[in-house]
Amino acid sequence: MDFERKIISEFKLWKENLKNKRKALVIKGLRQIGKTYIVKKFAKENYDNVILIDFKKEPSMKKCFDSDLNVDELIINISANKPGVFFIPYKTVLIFDEIQECSAARASIKSFMEDGRFDIIATGSLLGIKGYNSKYAGGVSVGFEHTIYMKGMDFEEFLWARGISKEIVYHVKECFKNKIRVSEALHQAFTRYFKEYICVGGLPEVVKTFIDTKDMNQVRIEQKDLIEEYKDDFAKHLDENEQEKVDKTLLAQINRVFDSLPSQLAKENKKFMISKIDKRGSLEKYYSAIQWLVDYGLVDRCYNLSMLELPLEGNKKQEVFKLFFTDTGLLIASLDEGTSGRILKGDLGIYKGAIYEQSFADAYLKNNKKLFYFSKDSGLEIDFITENVDGVILLEVKAKDGRTKAALEVLNNKEKYQDVNKLIRLKDSNVGVSNNIETYPTYMSFLIP
Repeated sequence: MDFERKIISEFKLWKENLKNKRKALVIKGLRQIGKTYIVKKFAKENYDNVILIDFKKEPSMKKCFDSDLNVDELIINISANKPGVFFIPYKTVLIFDEIQECSAARASIKSFMEDGRFDIIATGSLLGIKGYNSKYAGGVSVGFEHTIYMKGMDFEEFLWARGISKEIVYHVKECFKNKIRVSEALHQAFTRYFKEYICVGGLPEVVKTFIDTKDMNQVRIEQKDLIEEYKDDFAKHLDENEQEKVDKTLLAQINRVFDSLPSQLAKENKKFMISKIDKRGSLEKYYSAIQWLVDYGLVDRCYNLSMLELPLEGNKKQEVFKLFFTDTGLLIASLDEGTSGRILKGDLGIYKGAIYEQSFADAYLKNNKKLFYFSKDSGLEIDFITENVDGVILLEVKAKDGRTKAALEVLNNKEKYQDVNKLIRLKDSNVGVSNNIETYPTYMSFLIP
């Protein structure tokens, strides 16, 4: 299915900049988010000649890069092993798919860029893990790569895939921009679409299953299959030396962290707690496991702030954080089998608000934004914190009757929280504005600046 993706605009910008600086385009991201598909689509539409090497499906192609990385010699080796391909200078793009499987191919990027006759696009599912460790560091062409991190489909892309016209989506964006209410019919429709998105998520194969079948049981099966594939990767890619052995201790820790995420998100204590998975554990002991999952692209951190002052990055507590899935569908697939049905019926308040928070985290992470929250021992808790040019913005993601007492306490205490200038509430209601408090429906999460 031909899904439109926003990342194409970044590809076009890269191609336009090639005349100023020769760099290969490197696409990093979780497996099964559509990297190969969108790269092939872009290449076909923007180049006269495309050469694709998939190092996972064509492992024999690795030997083409075993000799000196001279471009003319590489052309001979590749063309000899791929009959029918032609290297047409200044009209050809080479796609190195799953480039983490061939560090020598990644090292060849420098030679190709200095030569200047051919463009290169590389994709990698595990570059964050395999691409920069000690064994593979020599394969990174420093200064010759432009890296883009690709995520799953966001809510807007899901709407496009579902057949919702861009004009209607634009109208909803204008309602957000101008702070005006959405018509009731449209509001109800988008509320329903957003519940679907929460259940389905943005992994293209899962979205395709939903579009083709509208069967949430089939959607769940596809999600569970993908999760099992990800878990298989945990073991496959823990061995840097490509031997048979696996770091079983780290593997066990990765699985414990991953499996605990749903219950960690639902608990009252607003931080990830190692004690919930290992009574004798420590953050230091589990740091590598958590970092592995972040680098792999399955989860990301939301850091607690020591104070509500700019810059937020400078006030984060490195050792205090929550972990969110990078795709909301992965959380739903990890919960009870009837969860999707309850959500579609309107019960998003289940699981103690975890689904609300995950839906916002999904939107923010897919906009390449960093996540922060604020929680003090006194009980003062604010779901998310962000910033704009005017200062700190408080974000509360609540059910229809959710309270925002803590956020109001902070907003009204200008003496103590001088940088705080606004409170945004996301809830199951229409657009509303009152003084420094703005309320938006949860489906507008992807529009929060």
